[in-house]
Parts: sequence; structure tokens; C-alpha cells
Amino acid sequence: MTRLHLVDGTFELFRAHFSPRPGQRDLSGRDVKATLGLAASLLQLLDDRAEAVSHIAVAFDNPVESFRNELFDGYKTGEGVPEELAAQFDDAERATAALGVTVWSMKRHEADDALASGAARFRDEVEQVRLMTPDKDLGQSIRGTRVVQIDRMRRKLTDEAGLRALRGIGPASIPDWIGLVGDPADGIPGIPGFGAKSAATLLAHYERIENIPDDARDWHVAVRGAVRLAANLAERRADALLYKRLATLAEDAPISRELSELEWSGVPRRRFEAFCAELGAERLRTRPRRWVD
Repeated sequence: MTRLHLVDGTFELFRAHFSPRPGQRDLSGRDVKATLGLAASLLQLLDDRAEAVSHIAVAFDNPVESFRNELFDGYKTGEGVPEELAAQFDDAERATAALGVTVWSMKRHEADDALASGAARFRDEVEQVRLMTPDKDLGQSIRGTRVVQIDRMRRKLTDEAGLRALRGIGPASIPDWIGLVGDPADGIPGIPGFGAKSAATLLAHYERIENIPDDARDWHVAVRGAVRLAANLAERRADALLYKRLATLAEDAPISRELSELEWSGVPRRRFEAFCAELGAERLRTRPRRWVD
């Protein structure tokens, strides 16, 4: 079975940086904990027989800012990212490439856009696209069992049936749901009063924010605090639609055009060993199980 693994490299990099593992430095004394942790995590994935990786790409935000910052001043920025972590963004991409894995480096788009674009472009060419990220935004890209989301930390797979059971809505309504509920991690405020349940109840019936009536008396579903919620939405509908736009992933990000470009046959020995030598990562150098000269 041909699977396409699309990995949120930025998430993996941040996860490695904030992990409880001891810090690591290269031969010059520079902090490389996140970079080496990312490489180790990718090797674990590549070596996982159950995942059977044959085609893979890893997407990165580099920088954190994207076109969404031009749409909304409050959208997430690189402010607050530890300096020693920000300094490793380029190294993370070099580490990934040293593993023989395709890198999608996003400038005006985000890593999530790259994953969504990859899922849309290649889902009909493979038996399954596996989105390796816990980010709830990617729920909008799930399609049946053809495109699924994998939370590696929790070892959890979410297909479309699982998403509907979890959120109470289908993939198409995920941007609307985030538009109402908000997403603090991305700087999306949401509409006051709306929680996960009330938003899901409305969207399970109306599907899109645009279809929700302004007056609660016209709502055909029972929602607690409906009058107040309807008033808030009517007053801030333009905001809700902007937040929905921010949460809607682009499917035209600059990524590989052909599936063959994503084929992985093994770790290129010389390139990887040279990278490990540069960083003084002797233990990592012996980790790969599948090499290609």
C-alpha cells in the first residue's frame, strides 16, 4: 500500500525544543537540541515498520509570519519564540534534507498550508495520506479514510468518522468552528460566548457561519444561551468571517508537483554523516537503519 506521510516539521521542532531531554550543543557550543531532537523523531518515523514510509515530505514555517499577518494584526508572529530555537529553523531544514527527506519550506504560507496542499494534490494518487500533526486546523483536510490525521504523541488516528465523533461536525466546517471558538495558539480570538459545543451544534445544522441566522428565534437547533450568542454573532459577523478565513488552509502552497519527488529510499550516508560530524552528533550518526549511497 502506497502511503504519503506529510509531517508538520515546525511542530516537531518545537516539541523537541521543549522536551525534558537534556540540552545538546554542537562543537562550537551552539544550542542544537531542537534540531537533533527533530532528526531523531524523523528517524523513528522512517524506521517504523508499521508506518512503512515510502513517500514523505516535511513542512516548516520559516519564518513564523505568513500572509495571514497582513489580514489580521493579532495573528501569531515569531515574537516569544526563544532565540536559541529561532536560530535553528534553517538547521532543522538541513537536518531533514540530510535524511534524504523532501523539505517544504514555507515563506508566505504556513506549514499547515503545505500539508493541506499536499493532501489535496496527491490524495487521488495514493491509497492514504497521513497528516502527521495534532493541529486541529488539519481536520478540514481529512477525507474519509483516504486522508487521515495522526497524533504521534498520543498514537491516535483520526479519520472522517472519528472527526465527526470528536467535534460533532465534518471537515468542511472546521474553519467555521475555529472562527467561532477561536484558536489562541494562532492568535484567533473567536466570538465571545461561543464554546466548542455551542459552535458544533450550530454548524452541524447550518454547516457554515454564513448560513446561521442573526436572530436566535430563527435557529432550528437548541443552543444554551442562544439569544446572547446570536446577538454576539450578529454584531461581530464580519470578525467571525475573517477568523474563518484565517483558519482556512490554502491548497495552493508552493510544494512538489510530482509524487515521485517525495519518494524516500533511505538515508544518504555521506551527507548524513557529514551533517552529524558538523554538529558533533556521534550517537545520531549510527541511528539510521536504511541507507542509500
